[in-house]
Amino acid sequence: MAKYSEFVYDYIGNAYERKNLYLRDVALLQKRIGEAVSEEKAGLTKTLADLTSSKESHPYNVRLREFKEREKGFLKALEERTRVFTSSLPAGLSKEGKEFRVELERAKLQKGFYKDYTDLTYDAKLKLDESNVILRLMPDIIETSERLENELSEAIRLKGTFSSEDENNAKLDIDDYVMQQKKSMETAKKRLTDKKASGLISSKALKNGVQELRKEYRNNVRVKSYDSPGKRNAELIKSKRFELKDYLKVRRRIVNADIADARRNNPVEIERTAPLYSYLSVPIPGLGQLLNGQLVKAGLFFLATLFTYLIAIPYVLGYGNYQGNGIAGLITLAEGARRIDKSLIFMIEGIIAIFLLIFAVVLIFLSFRDALGVEKGMIRGVRPGNWFETRTKVGEEGFPYMVSLPALLVIVFIVLVPISTAILLSFTGMDPQNQSKFPWVGIQNYALIAGGRGLAGKVFYSIFGWTVLWTLLSTTLAIFLGFALALIANNERIRGKAFFRIVYLLPWAVPAFITIMFFSIMFSPNGILTDVIEFVFGSRFEVKNNAMLTRTALIIMQGWLGSSYIFLLSTGVLQAIPEDLYEAAQIDGASAWQKTMKITVPLVLFQTAPLLVGQYTFNFNNFSIIYLFNGGGPFNPSVYGNLAGSTDILISYIYKLTMDNQYQSIGAAITIVISLGLMVFTFFGYRNSKAFKEERL
Repeated sequence: MAKYSEFVYDYIGNAYERKNLYLRDVALLQKRIGEAVSEEKAGLTKTLADLTSSKESHPYNVRLREFKEREKGFLKALEERTRVFTSSLPAGLSKEGKEFRVELERAKLQKGFYKDYTDLTYDAKLKLDESNVILRLMPDIIETSERLENELSEAIRLKGTFSSEDENNAKLDIDDYVMQQKKSMETAKKRLTDKKASGLISSKALKNGVQELRKEYRNNVRVKSYDSPGKRNAELIKSKRFELKDYLKVRRRIVNADIADARRNNPVEIERTAPLYSYLSVPIPGLGQLLNGQLVKAGLFFLATLFTYLIAIPYVLGYGNYQGNGIAGLITLAEGARRIDKSLIFMIEGIIAIFLLIFAVVLIFLSFRDALGVEKGMIRGVRPGNWFETRTKVGEEGFPYMVSLPALLVIVFIVLVPISTAILLSFTGMDPQNQSKFPWVGIQNYALIAGGRGLAGKVFYSIFGWTVLWTLLSTTLAIFLGFALALIANNERIRGKAFFRIVYLLPWAVPAFITIMFFSIMFSPNGILTDVIEFVFGSRFEVKNNAMLTRTALIIMQGWLGSSYIFLLSTGVLQAIPEDLYEAAQIDGASAWQKTMKITVPLVLFQTAPLLVGQYTFNFNNFSIIYLFNGGGPFNPSVYGNLAGSTDILISYIYKLTMDNQYQSIGAAITIVISLGLMVFTFFGYRNSKAFKEERL
């Protein structure tokens, strides 16, 4: 037999003696059996067995059944008396006024009944405490709300008592007042203007003074406008309505809060010693809450049941799919399906089915965990929270999750689903010959990349090497240029700093597309820069037809384009470095180079290192400059085949593989490889930055 405690506990662990004398007798016998020697245990065990077998005839249970029968009759009579009392209320009472009076009357009747049973059960004591709360607070609420309603009614009654003559007289008076205020304002403005002309005040003081005069004029006119009886009465009605609504809202919250306190301070006694209802929430979310007596919460979790059985599971099984067959379609990839069915759609719908199933499982788990926590608390004696307590708790603790939920849904369907599709696509054989339907091929694509084999794999390492070189050189050049320009522009001996800062920011301000296309045209075989180079050096260098020159031009261009961002970052940090550091270094005899290397560079790197890591990862995938400048060319089929050019980096190579040549699976595999590599690089880059180590991020 499960063990009982002779005490029950509230939500903060305060112990209360059981009012259920039957359960207390069982608990005491179980305790004595646990402490008894072997000779006594047999007799005590028999006594316990006799007690449990005669449970229904136990004096406490007999009294409890009598109470339940009387309570049932009382509640039936209470409903009838409530109906009679409601019908006897004046017809002119507001809805809230009737509700408050009905609550007060019910509380009086409940107190008269339950006060005789508080020693029998904590449920009766709770009913008494709730009635006392209402009896204590409701009379004042009724009196005050009635007064506010009367004031509102009086204001509404006065609305139709104002004559047109009163309104016209008030309007004339207001118009005269407005004219006087305008004249006063103009006179005051003229005095300020004269003071400005005499040099007594500045232009800024004149502007501020005029603004103050206009503000004072508007306030005075607004106040005077309430001399109109109609407008004054309309504002009064609006104010009284708000006052009444706010008062009722606040007082209702106070009543509910006091009732919630009474519930928390009155434990509950149940005979269950193990949670049972909560497990019913696994097949039917919300059922556990319903059996625990939390009706509103049960209704909310029943929505999870509807989602699970009407949306998630049918979609997983293929119902409601556009073409796919749920998770089964993800496995088969439309093999053996109709000719019009596409493997890619089967894959995407299978992924969506998995996420819907995950959502359903999460909702089921949340329902189960909630019901389990409540039921375990009830076993200890903690009374389940009512809807007011639940709503308050959700508002205080669950608000971050509630506002994050829409973002989570968006992330799932516009981020996680595409990423999952790319990952799974890398394990398939989607190529130009298998566009509509393609099979699973396992790690074949990754094996081709690792071994440098196949149409795409054999040029992977050449392109990867150039991508790394491009990233290091172009980003480092941009960092060096940006930092150097920031040092120059921040030097106190430089004149026209504002001009230079504008010039240095132009590469960032002007769209990169324009700059790249400009240099692409200038470096074309018939471009101006090509002709200038020929004129200066006496030899014609066609940059876009030479791999080395194209790569050099790309690195220099990206260094210039990226320098503006670094310049902006460095300028902000340089201006924040205290001059005291440089003055102290000057006193110690440090040279300009030493001050730069020992003070400026460390402080700038400390602030910007995490962002510089981001610059390296950005340039690793900088598709636009590679594609726009020369389309990845010049092309050298003997080295790079027909799918890539001499200046293609991995991201542009992936574009050509997937968009131009339909090698989606190998392109997806390369995407996953470089994504993992960049994540590792970024992780260690951030982790090893001083700012991260000192928890400044």
